[in-house]
Amino acid sequence: MLRNKVQPNRRWLDLAPGDPVIVTAGKDKGKQGEVLRTLPERHKIVVKGVNILKRHQKAGGQRNVAQGGVVDFEAPLDYSNVMLVCPSCGRPTRTKHTILESGARAIECRHCGEPYERVRKTEAQ
Repeated sequence: MLRNKVQPNRRWLDLAPGDPVIVTAGKDKGKQGEVLRTLPERHKIVVKGVNILKRHQKAGGQRNVAQGGVVDFEAPLDYSNVMLVCPSCGRPTRTKHTILESGARAIECRHCGEPYERVRKTEAQ
């Protein structure tokens, strides 16, 4: 591997865990789910209930799994194959970067023009 090769600039992903998205390409096209985690260095995201693959898990090993078998898991999707679903209008949308009156940066829906506000989930105790 060349060590003097210039690394490309990593693009910041507009999606964050908990955002509702719809898949626009691939075997799960049309499915909706929420983002579980993002992998910006690989330009991928993991969506709940989408891109389910099977892994054959061996019992024991490094993870000390008591029972082996076939395990279903969500595999990462490429970021370009999903679109954010606007909570205001409910449509899949491209996003636009804007600066609010308060000076904070936000993303905005291209269809309805509403700024996208992430809903913080708090656990009930």
